[in-house]
Amino acid sequence: MKNRTLLGLLLCAMLALPVFAQDNSTQNSQPAAASSTQSSTSQSSATTASGKEPLQPEAREGFWGRVNPFARKKYVQRQTEPIRDRVNELDELTSANTKQIKDVDSRAQQGIQIASAKAAEADQHATDAGNKAQAAQQTADQASTRINTVEQVVTNLDQYQASTQTEIRFKPGQTVLSKNAKEALDEMATPLKSQRGYVVEVQGFSSGHGQVAIASSQKMAESVVRYLVLNHDIPVYRIYLVGMGNAPAPATTAENGEKPKRIIGGRVEVSLLKNNLEQLATTTNSTADQQPK
Repeated sequence: MKNRTLLGLLLCAMLALPVFAQDNSTQNSQPAAASSTQSSTSQSSATTASGKEPLQPEAREGFWGRVNPFARKKYVQRQTEPIRDRVNELDELTSANTKQIKDVDSRAQQGIQIASAKAAEADQHATDAGNKAQAAQQTADQASTRINTVEQVVTNLDQYQASTQTEIRFKPGQTVLSKNAKEALDEMATPLKSQRGYVVEVQGFSSGHGQVAIASSQKMAESVVRYLVLNHDIPVYRIYLVGMGNAPAPATTAENGEKPKRIIGGRVEVSLLKNNLEQLATTTNSTADQQPK
């Protein structure tokens, strides 16, 4: 019986020993934690991401060491609660940082798109400006070319050059145009209806002497002028008439320097003289057609 009693007392002592050791380790750890907190506060230590001081390990070990095999549930919860709080704070900070990063990235992408759109618009404006500058340069070149042409034409406006020349023959004492004479005048005067910048020079030559020859040459020249005005609508102000009488024509001058021979009968020389006015009109029309509309 006594043995049983002793055995029961011994078993109770063994069961009570872990509880005593755990209480003792808790009491010992609290002063150690307080002293560690005071020492960390007095020293300048780095803070964590949550803005709090880092967790300090226990300075002293309990009866069973760092791991108590007989620790109770409340003891374990009390030891792990600070760690769990720090983990929750870190999760919240990570979520907030992730959200901020996404916001910054979204704003950056939006800014890049706006900048790209503005750059494309600026490129389009630059292209349009280049095209307009090229068109303006082309217009300036055309205007410069036209001005040079006009200056040249104006300079040579009163300088007529012989284009075509027709000779009309008359029998002695005759002033009426023959059929061949009319055909020759038609061939020369028909293209003049659509032209400008020309004059017709009519010179009459007649055989004989003195005023009689001059009057005869004048009548032959007038018959030519009359035919051109009535049949081809050539304005009178474009025709210059002169009766040369029996004066020698330049075409009859001998090449070897001999005196020119007098003509027999009568003839009229019709010369078509042109200046650069027609060229100016053609250049103006072509320049207007080349200008962009």
